[in-house]
Parts: sequence; C-alpha cells; structure tokens
Amino acid sequence: MSSANFDKGLKIRREVLGSEYVDASINNADDFTQDLQEFVTANCWGEIWGRPGLDRKTRSFLNLAMLTALNRPNEVKLHVRGAINNGLTKDEIKEVFLQAAVYCGVPASLDSFKIAKEVFKEMGI
Repeated sequence: MSSANFDKGLKIRREVLGSEYVDASINNADDFTQDLQEFVTANCWGEIWGRPGLDRKTRSFLNLAMLTALNRPNEVKLHVRGAINNGLTKDEIKEVFLQAAVYCGVPASLDSFKIAKEVFKEMGI
C-alpha cells in the first residue's frame, strides 16, 4: 500500500518504535494480517500520531496511561520503548504508572512497572 497517510505513518512509526520492529511487523504480515498492518500504519500512525495538536512525548504519556488502564502488556512494552525514543525519562514513566495506579488500579500499574523494568534492562538504561 502506498498513500500519503501510509507513507507518513510508516516514517513516524519507524521513528517511534524503531525500524527493526516496524519492518518485521510489515514484512511478516500475511493475507490475514496485511490489511491490519496497513490500517494501523495509515490511520494510527499517519493520521493520529501525525497530527500537529500534540507532540510525540505527550502522545507517549497518553499511550502509557491508556495501555496500563486497558492492561495490554505487549503494547505497554512496545510503547515504553517508544516513550524513551520520544524523550520520556524513566522518572516520567514511573510517574505515569503511579498516576495510573490510582485511577486504573494497582494490579495494572504493577504489571506496567514490571514490563518497563524489562525494557529498561534491554535498552541498557
């Protein structure tokens, strides 16, 4: 697929999540998942992440909080890495998860803290 939103989304997605992850996701797509990869890249990344209303750091704050609330550990892991790439510090990520503990529940926050520690270790930070 090639459209303005897809191309824009692919660029942003690579900058936030890393080319290795994004290229693997797209290259490993098959007949069943290809449409989803195209949708996510064009709409989530090109249309929404590409909007001028919020900077990437703010979008990362929001994603970490929402993904914690939804208890989506795989996405939390991915977006902790993206948050670091977008300039968040470990202390800022900690504060997001502490805030989420109050409003989303301690178990969800505990899981996000655990996942973040794994990512920090993998990234050497």
